[in-house]
Amino acid sequence: MQIDANTMKTGLLGHPVGHSKSPEMLNAAYRREGLPFVYLAFDVAPGDLESAVTGLRVLGFKGWNVTIPHKVAIMDHLDDIEESARAIGAVNTVISEGGRLIGTNTDGAGYLRSLVSETGMDPVGQRVVLLGAGGAARAVGYALARAGVERITVANRTESRAEALASHLGRWTKTSGIGLSRVEDAIREASLLIQTTSVGMHPDSSACPVDPGCLHGELLVSDLVYHPRETRLLKEAHRRGARVHGGMGMLVHQGALAFQRWTGQTPPVATMWDALEESLKETES
Repeated sequence: MQIDANTMKTGLLGHPVGHSKSPEMLNAAYRREGLPFVYLAFDVAPGDLESAVTGLRVLGFKGWNVTIPHKVAIMDHLDDIEESARAIGAVNTVISEGGRLIGTNTDGAGYLRSLVSETGMDPVGQRVVLLGAGGAARAVGYALARAGVERITVANRTESRAEALASHLGRWTKTSGIGLSRVEDAIREASLLIQTTSVGMHPDSSACPVDPGCLHGELLVSDLVYHPRETRLLKEAHRRGARVHGGMGMLVHQGALAFQRWTGQTPPVATMWDALEESLKETES
């Protein structure tokens, strides 16, 4: 990749960002398509977010992704927020259009594309248990609610946060919010379990967010963690005859949607997937 004065700049704002695989994935996509773009990751402390946004604006960045802990706070520093991001309550992608910074959210749509393309599941009529009530849960819950699931039960360690997210999603489907002490009964009645927290992520890959005994063969278990690629939750689900869905696809498809908005071109999804997989193999070796 040749970088010169005409190179278009994109990137990632987060804190921390050292673990991110997005630079490998997006730069591989740019190379594959022969585009004069580069993707860089920037570690920005919460107190420096406004200055960082101003800097990227002045430097002429074409756009950037946003990750923890900035997905909500960045909304105060943009010129406009697209309706889907407003409904989710978080921004994960910024596009610069004519000097204006537009916030959108590709997490939910990226997750839905991954789920359908990798498992063939039709969201309509599914009974969903959503573990967690953070930004990822908001995006995934919104996408599934709009796609026609029958109901969503949000389960979180802090029950009031689960209830708040359930109330928010309740404008699109039936919902309830519960504490983790009641999650096992909900899982036994569910058809789709989605794990949106960091439990089971490297290096604590032996952790499991629920008692494996409540998993069953009529369930599809989806874990947004992608490092390791097969979490303990997925291993336990597989042992009990459940179908499983890992987190790599969501990362690829949300990045592909951002690529499309920044470049105006069809993203090379297979190339992005291969780059992510190769990067994870190097990390795990």
